[in-house]
Amino acid sequence: MAEKPPEDGFLRRDLPFFYRLYRPVDASGECLFLLHGSGVDETTLVALARQIAPHAVLVTVRGRVAQEDGFRWFARITPTRFEQESIRTEADAFAGFITAAAKRHGLDLARTIFLGYSNGANLVSSVMLLHSGLIELAAMLRPMPVLDEVPPADLSKARVLIIAGAADLTYAPFAPALVSLFSQHGAEVDARIVPSGHEFGDRDAAIVREWLAGATVAPAG
Repeated sequence: MAEKPPEDGFLRRDLPFFYRLYRPVDASGECLFLLHGSGVDETTLVALARQIAPHAVLVTVRGRVAQEDGFRWFARITPTRFEQESIRTEADAFAGFITAAAKRHGLDLARTIFLGYSNGANLVSSVMLLHSGLIELAAMLRPMPVLDEVPPADLSKARVLIIAGAADLTYAPFAPALVSLFSQHGAEVDARIVPSGHEFGDRDAAIVREWLAGATVAPAG
């Protein structure tokens, strides 16, 4: 994907979250917000996003909570228990970031997809449940429910893709509960399982790409 040098891809600090913006010369009008997993940074989903939508503008965002040599989106208590105040604070801040970034860079939120992996996927789901109507198209890789209390939320206009890993022994068992949660709030949910662990790969890219195109992908064996 060709990019406009030199302004695209550098780390921007003009909004509450650090982020990078990649705008291809042949941009289609689509936009992907990318939310990384724990302990890494905003660059880790760029290659995957380019597989999914090579002509989309990419907004790659960095979580604000430090973890080892990288970052995460909210504080954790255990691998499957999370600090609730941290979730809500960061979800509120990210909701504001979405609208501010869209205004600053001329992004069409009606053509925007939110792609989150692991902890980033959990932040996407939290924003959707706490700020219903803001995110209407989301692909979540290896997610789980993280909110202890879920407020009333109308997700009847939302389309959600949830991809679990068959060998992801820690997090895959939670995926059905998240599918049920979003379905109960009115979202159109497509749930998939890929033959992998917690890591993501080419199969995830293919499923997300075809889901966005409205195509049906055969379930992984």
